[in-house]
Amino acid sequence: MAGHRVPPRIYFAIFAALMVLTAVTVTAAFFNLGPLNTIVAMTIAVIKALLVVLYFMHLRYSERLTWLFAGAGVAWLMILLALTISDYISRGW
Repeated sequence: MAGHRVPPRIYFAIFAALMVLTAVTVTAAFFNLGPLNTIVAMTIAVIKALLVVLYFMHLRYSERLTWLFAGAGVAWLMILLALTISDYISRGW
């Protein structure tokens, strides 16, 4: 989609959303949510990463082959994390 143009207001809206989510992250860090701290932080981080990848890296408007490779990258990251976590859990301290 070589001719696709995104209006600047979209970029400003995404930037504002990222700033709001950053403020939410900082605010959430001051609350003791127990084991939910990590879940809340990771959820916000994933939302922010999706916004960056979809809009600033133009994945939203790209071809399906690009989506396939982006998904393969995420799948590979999940495999590496699963292997790391399984190694960590299986250790006898």
